[in-house]
Amino acid sequence: MTTVTRRQTFSIAGGVLATVASSATAQAAPIKIGCGMALTGGLAAGGKAALVAYQIWADEVNAKGGLLGRKIELVSYDDQSNPSTVPGIYSKLLDIDKVDVVVSGYATVPTAAAMPLVIQRGKLFLSLFALAINEQFKYDRYFQMQPTGPDSKVEFSRGFFELAGKLTPRPTTVAVVGADAEFSQIALEGARENAKKANMKVVYDRTYPPNNQDFGSIVRAIKATNPDLLYIASYPPDSAGMVRAMHEVGFGARMVGGGMIGLQFAAFKTQLGPMLNNLLAYDLYVPEPTMNFPGVQAFLVKYRERAAAAGVDPLGIYIPPFAYAEMQVLEQAVNAVKSLDDKKLAEYIHANKFSTIVGDIKFGANGEWEESRVLLVQYRGVAGNDIEQFKQPGKQVIVHPPKFQSGELAVPFEPIKK
Repeated sequence: MTTVTRRQTFSIAGGVLATVASSATAQAAPIKIGCGMALTGGLAAGGKAALVAYQIWADEVNAKGGLLGRKIELVSYDDQSNPSTVPGIYSKLLDIDKVDVVVSGYATVPTAAAMPLVIQRGKLFLSLFALAINEQFKYDRYFQMQPTGPDSKVEFSRGFFELAGKLTPRPTTVAVVGADAEFSQIALEGARENAKKANMKVVYDRTYPPNNQDFGSIVRAIKATNPDLLYIASYPPDSAGMVRAMHEVGFGARMVGGGMIGLQFAAFKTQLGPMLNNLLAYDLYVPEPTMNFPGVQAFLVKYRERAAAAGVDPLGIYIPPFAYAEMQVLEQAVNAVKSLDDKKLAEYIHANKFSTIVGDIKFGANGEWEESRVLLVQYRGVAGNDIEQFKQPGKQVIVHPPKFQSGELAVPFEPIKK
């Protein structure tokens, strides 16, 4: 019997991230799973970490004999955090690499850029942290790996405004700000709806260019409106810029934060340190006792062993568990239908519940989670810039939703006094 060896290597910043080696008989070619993923640019921290999680899953499955008796081979290209590269990448994956399954890259913008081609080809599409994009496409073979629920746009900021409504005296004004890009636009639209429901007056409502560098002038303009609350929908580089600017300008408010991507990553936690205290941020998994799902700690041990060698996020508490869970969903569906047929897989995923390391998942009609589980966490007692503190409970306290709450909201957010 002839043996064929296939090898796919991922390189990150000159070093090897991971190697997927799969030996298969000529009669049983490997199952190829393809994606574009940010290995450079503003989304690279998330993209690199996601690929490590995929690698762990592939190695585990291959060690057990693969799926359908076939080994797993991962095929990935750097989308450079640039949506213009995405259509070409997915064309190559499908037409040249002949992958069996495609999954999205990390984040909303690259996922949206891939959707038209994926829909045209009728492929199953599992996405990773893409906010509410299927409201536009309404594709029945799309499934989102982010627990924002069936109404993602509104759900993303609901907890922020629900908590604000419980404060005494009740806040009456809010400022909303974010990047002029797809994720922020969607998140801010939901924030406006939630503010309206809460009868709060929006006193500042602006977006800034995606490549903006001057956050001090933005924060000064917000400070001039004296809002009770500040809701921010930002990408990683500008999240850090906004936090620094608030402390430099001396901006404080009763509640600040909400939709800030980037604060979940180790690099930003260590850069900002005590500047994070009392800031609020959406999150999806943190090491609080209310979220000790079966298998998640064992996964994090494996992830952290590989993260150091791969030069990726050493914490792994944001994207990696969900990236691994995404592959668990795919594995369970393939084993159930005993096929890679896109239509059969999509029908099965719509109809069934999945047990994963981030808890049980049931998808709704639009491919979003049937129930929302967006966390609002508040940074507490952060001292210095040591990363180890963020592996412990009590530093990222869950203040919403009540089911997973691990502490009470503390107000206000105040700048560090110089």
